[in-house]
Amino acid sequence: QVQLVESGGGLVQAGDSLTLSCAASGRASSVGTIGWFRQAPGKERTLVAAINWSRGITYYADSVKTRFTISKDNANDTVSLQMNSLKPEDTAVYYCAADERQFATATVNYPRNYYYWGQGTQVTVSS
Repeated sequence: QVQLVESGGGLVQAGDSLTLSCAASGRASSVGTIGWFRQAPGKERTLVAAINWSRGITYYADSVKTRFTISKDNANDTVSLQMNSLKPEDTAVYYCAADERQFATATVNYPRNYYYWGQGTQVTVSS
């Protein structure tokens, strides 16, 4: 089992920056891919960014690739999402998700592929 705990959400203004963190515990060494998803009210949960835990390959949604950066700290079993130039449309609940498999481009963005999920953290960007 892997437990995921997100932190760092909050209320910010458009243009501000925010960093989310996801701490993995339990059998964290078994993780192959960790991703950040977000879900706004009435919308589907979609991938924001993901990272291959051992090789460090990163994946980004087109809407965030020039503004967000995902990174990992293997020593502390933590994945961070640095979010810059935030927009009101970034408002959502952000979820950390993990799976033991190492996903590729064709599979990384499907929520159903991830077995472990955190409880989510709210990010609200005011205009």
